[in-house]
Amino acid sequence: MNVRNRLGRKTALIGAALVSAAGLAGCETVGSAAGPRQYAVLEKDTTGATNVNIASLTEVVQRNPNDAAAYNTRGAAYARAGQFNDAIGDFTKAIQLDPNSASAYNNRALANRQIGRDGPALQDFTKAIGIDPNYGPAYIGRANVERAQGNLDQALSDLNVAIRLSPESAQAYHARGLVRQKQGQDAQAIADFDAAIDRDPFVAAPYAARGQSLIATNQYAKAIEDYNAALNVNAKDATSWAYRGLAYEKQGQRKEAMENYQRASTIDPNNTVARAGLGRVQGGVGSLFN
Repeated sequence: MNVRNRLGRKTALIGAALVSAAGLAGCETVGSAAGPRQYAVLEKDTTGATNVNIASLTEVVQRNPNDAAAYNTRGAAYARAGQFNDAIGDFTKAIQLDPNSASAYNNRALANRQIGRDGPALQDFTKAIGIDPNYGPAYIGRANVERAQGNLDQALSDLNVAIRLSPESAQAYHARGLVRQKQGQDAQAIADFDAAIDRDPFVAAPYAARGQSLIATNQYAKAIEDYNAALNVNAKDATSWAYRGLAYEKQGQRKEAMENYQRASTIDPNNTVARAGLGRVQGGVGSLFN
């Protein structure tokens, strides 16, 4: 297999990884008070392997300066390393070389979201859809921007298309659950989070999101189970600690609520759910994390 074909296959795989991580890890939970939203393109590599990969991909780019796939692939590696401006530069070069690359537009949109540029991201998602109306990941990405901007009906429409195109996509169901949650349709949101978890049970975000809807529908014990699962995956998520505290408080378990609120506040002193909860339940219960 020649270099170009290998790169083409690799680009498709990395593009899928970009979408996968952005779809779940990048979907902020409705009602989150844990600080700035995070839009993960790829899980950041801390092993140093990505830097080695970037160096080897740079050699490939230098040998194939007119190969769009080479730039698209290196852009994904830059994104993994958290170098989003470099990633955007490579995706832009890929688009210049291949203006009909829906993947490159989609990847550039995801990277733009990482640095808070929702306007350009929305344009790129729309461009990707225009190039390939059957490119499901771009509908998910555009819907996430639309939800963030309050365009819930349009977001729901895009996610219905994404689910029709990719019925096994956990990201699409999770994103639609977030839209329905924001619309106050918690029963429907729970069903979508159920579907997301069925398809990918090893990601924290759908459990945390479903927990909020379970609290909203007075299913506190089930909410605690979901936050147990979420915290088992990510014990540093202040929002999950805070909402598990709220579920305990709703059940009248003040000591457990205090413990969770304090843990959330230790991770994020500005978490408003934890701060409000501490104000309600701290009477008579000493600090558990001093």
